[in-house]
Amino acid sequence: MERLGVLTGGGDAPGLNAVIRAVTRCALRRGWEVIGFLDGYAGLIENRSVVLSSNYTSGLLHRGGTILGSNNRDNPFHFPVQTDKGIDYRDMSGQAVANLQKNGIDCLIAIGGDGSLAIAYELAQRGARVIGVPKTIDNDLLATDQTFGFDTAVTTATEALDKLHTTAESHHRVMILELMGRDAGWIALVSGIAGGADVILIPEIPWRLDSVIAKIKERQHEGKHFSIIVVAEGVKDPEGNYVIRQQIPTAHTKIRLGGIGPVLAGLIENATGIECRALVLGHLQRGGSPSAFDRVLATRYGVMAAELAMSGQHGLMVCLKGQDIEAVPLNLAVRGTRSVPPEGQLVKTARALGISLGD
Repeated sequence: MERLGVLTGGGDAPGLNAVIRAVTRCALRRGWEVIGFLDGYAGLIENRSVVLSSNYTSGLLHRGGTILGSNNRDNPFHFPVQTDKGIDYRDMSGQAVANLQKNGIDCLIAIGGDGSLAIAYELAQRGARVIGVPKTIDNDLLATDQTFGFDTAVTTATEALDKLHTTAESHHRVMILELMGRDAGWIALVSGIAGGADVILIPEIPWRLDSVIAKIKERQHEGKHFSIIVVAEGVKDPEGNYVIRQQIPTAHTKIRLGGIGPVLAGLIENATGIECRALVLGHLQRGGSPSAFDRVLATRYGVMAAELAMSGQHGLMVCLKGQDIEAVPLNLAVRGTRSVPPEGQLVKTARALGISLGD
């Protein structure tokens, strides 16, 4: 029987299950079988999998997370192996490719962000047939206009800003919301505009403390005794350093950012005497039921990926271009990340509204 494989790698994002469901439904209707590898590339290396039937994937469209499990540490090219001397890291990519062949997989559909898709591309260089599906709440993947998971994360962040407004206004405070995104400011910028922020700080635009304070004082002079600030986790402190929450040498992303919000709160309060509080929204942005937009986008990605794979095509990543789902060579998707253009229309929109970008 002709057979597709599917796995979810890297951090979770709303819409993963919708892709799995779409791939499975599309393939089964064509008489193909679908094998889901468990816990990302670890399941592929260790040959842990499950047959994805219609019943197994029923009711997935609205569910967050991934029924297959995910992992952002188990890189087949640097895979942890327990030895008598402790953990040793070995190249297990050959084992991964062999397990695809052993399971009769005609094509592997890898759902992931930049790290997971980079691994998929390297496996393709070693003979694996792979189709990539772009997933990340950060929306920072090249070669696609939008990744699934982003819209839901923005909705979650915007809802948080709506709630922070009431406390900020009631107590005459400066409230800071720190959001995910690594070195890309997409979540912060879009949710900041949607949530009526007064200051939005993103990694792509250098900021100055005096500019932020000037905006707060401007609002005070207008009789507005509260301010809302959105800051992306990848924004550097005034000395030009990342604020690092954790370092993980074995992970694709060696450092985990986090804490610029509380740092900024301390700086503002010390400089102005205004009570300032910070909230780090964290993993709430990754969780929960996907938005309608993400459900549809993830479904369209899954269908296109399955159709490409069943037609014998591989070495591609599905993507959104305008309103259409297309496919691009996988290497184009992993050659870098997509940042917010400092002179782009979104930034110009924010400035036209009087939002300070801190510069």
